[in-house]
Amino acid sequence: MKVYISVDIEGICDVVNSDHTGKNGYLYDWARKQMTKEANAAIQGAFDAGASEVIVNDSHGPMVNIIPDMLDKRAELITGTTKPMIMMQGIDESFDIAMFVGYHSRNNTPGILSHTIHSGAVDNIWINDTLVGETGFNALVAGYFDVPVVLVTGDQVLKQEVVDTLGPDTVYVQVKKAITRYSAQCLHPEVACDKIREAAKTAIIKAPSIKPFTLEGPFTGKIQFFNSGQADQASRVPGTVRESGDTVSYNSEDLIEVIKTLNVMI
Repeated sequence: MKVYISVDIEGICDVVNSDHTGKNGYLYDWARKQMTKEANAAIQGAFDAGASEVIVNDSHGPMVNIIPDMLDKRAELITGTTKPMIMMQGIDESFDIAMFVGYHSRNNTPGILSHTIHSGAVDNIWINDTLVGETGFNALVAGYFDVPVVLVTGDQVLKQEVVDTLGPDTVYVQVKKAITRYSAQCLHPEVACDKIREAAKTAIIKAPSIKPFTLEGPFTGKIQFFNSGQADQASRVPGTVRESGDTVSYNSEDLIEVIKTLNVMI
């Protein structure tokens, strides 16, 4: 079984503010280590359950957060940016399952560090009529290749988003409970890793019953930006349609073309 793991940082245990998420933050080095440990927990669980190959994609910010020599040596790491498929770089039909570790809820929700792809630009994203955060957006990419998302980790707000978007069968590990956007009640970091490891094993066992997340084409991707100036710039991308002062859309029969175009717009 070939496993794809996309790892973000905002949903990592004990990560609650920008001091954890950016290179200038005094807590960033600690957050990088915990991010790597939680990735390792998912890798360990996957191999314990019979995985033959695991590919990990560093999916936060500059995408050089995971510490390579701390990562489980059985896995391979996709690192750096810019990547054509961003948080889902490397996914294709050769994978059997996908896991999302350290994810966060979409913009305009009360989760820890909630945002959608770009915290300074994107208010909302829809694919067809479905409002998506990064989990739904990236799960659609996996679904395009017939790959189900079997495990997600993060806070309780994202948990509800996963249930609403992907359904109740996706295994979920809640590593913290959001109090406000910048505060949380958290598991001990080692306990979080233990839970992720066991959940990854469970997710692989459940995988045959979990369906990929898909929508019927043709596809319309629509972004509502924070202001009209951002929409001005995004609407310069060929083929886009200006829906309103702050909203731009793109249509195609090909979902991946839509996804890539939305990323360029952002």
